[in-house]
Amino acid sequence: MSEAYAARQPEHAPVDISVPEVLGGRPRLPADDPFHQPPVGFESMPLGSVLRAREVRVAFFGLVPQRVRATQLLFRTSGADGEPMAAVTTVLTPTGSAAQPGSRPVVSYQCAIDAITSRCFPSYALLRGAVAFGALAQVEYLVIASLLARGWAVAIPDHEGPQGLWGMPRMPGYITLDGLRAAVAHDGLAVHADDPIALWGYSGGGLASAWAAELWAHYAPELNVVGAVLGSPVGDLGNTYSRLNGGLFSGLPAMVVSALSQVYPDLQRVLAEHATARGRARLQRLSRMTTVEAVLRFLFSDMGRMLDRPLTEILALPEVRAVFEAIRLGRSIPQMPVLVIQSATDLIMSAGDIDDLVQTYRDGGADVTYHREPLGEHILLHPISTPLALRWLSDRFRGRSTDADRRGSGPAWPTVLTPTGARGLLTLAGVAVRVATGRTLSSH
Repeated sequence: MSEAYAARQPEHAPVDISVPEVLGGRPRLPADDPFHQPPVGFESMPLGSVLRAREVRVAFFGLVPQRVRATQLLFRTSGADGEPMAAVTTVLTPTGSAAQPGSRPVVSYQCAIDAITSRCFPSYALLRGAVAFGALAQVEYLVIASLLARGWAVAIPDHEGPQGLWGMPRMPGYITLDGLRAAVAHDGLAVHADDPIALWGYSGGGLASAWAAELWAHYAPELNVVGAVLGSPVGDLGNTYSRLNGGLFSGLPAMVVSALSQVYPDLQRVLAEHATARGRARLQRLSRMTTVEAVLRFLFSDMGRMLDRPLTEILALPEVRAVFEAIRLGRSIPQMPVLVIQSATDLIMSAGDIDDLVQTYRDGGADVTYHREPLGEHILLHPISTPLALRWLSDRFRGRSTDADRRGSGPAWPTVLTPTGARGLLTLAGVAVRVATGRTLSSH
């Protein structure tokens, strides 16, 4: 951390608040949890300032207690247009044989929240007793555990902010980077200013990670970010919306529209004028659904049937086109090495959109390694590619050059058919067994 930034940190100590629980030992939802409410006057505090801190208990699917140290930080950050905001990050550090004394690498892992409801926020879904069926963060804990098993610290931000604004531009990047500032600033964590930091996320988490990678150089350059793994990072949400609407995963674009209408007045007006009463009611119900619930309940739902005009006409309106343009990646070029992972046969994210994003980054001078996986669709690609991502992150933490990685980027040999990939998947399976049985993670 730079001396100038350190000097701006608040002089008073963060307030310790224990985990508020309701009857039966279940954690409160963020909206009902006083910990998530920022103190009066937080707006004047520096970005990344820790407003509150507490120790929490993490459990796999809310049921199997995990032997890791978990600390939640409420911190000062910014919304998409720079407005003051408070958000939460959950910082996990390994215990037992995986723990390492002194400094350690730090990974900011952005979960695929992909929902509006706070039941999908990692700060809730990862807690012991959480009731969050359909929250992807609970499944992604297996990947998070693979990081902890290496002795690394993991910061997991609620990158959609307190309102669950999925699809918002810039804000996920601000929250991610300010969450890292908070982790570095908090004395109670074994995280240091000079520790190497990496970003990682997949799908909606890849999108959030991409925003952080694009914003880092001018927003938080004092952070020692050495690399970013962007797994199927969406790229162009407008194209994704048009492709998925009416199909198997039509709940995902519907969720984005529902979230964005909360903060884009022009989009809200278009929906108010042209959505049918039934259509408005369906979109409002999305705010209470987890990701999996929305996918299941919106199977093959065509948003055109929720409007009083053809969908093509609505999408062509200048105010709608302006929203989709504003949320598209590629406006800034990441200034750290980047690994992009994408399936060539992905049915949710277009490989062509990711090809275009990679080319935009490369044209801007970015150091990009591109793994275009020939096997595995969208959902399976994340676990399949985890060994590749872990090896790449290890090389960045060790300061190794990306030259060999970039020489091999482009058309790829299937990860599962490589020795490194096969060994990595076996290791990941071992981590999964330890997580499912609540055993201490071991370093390797």
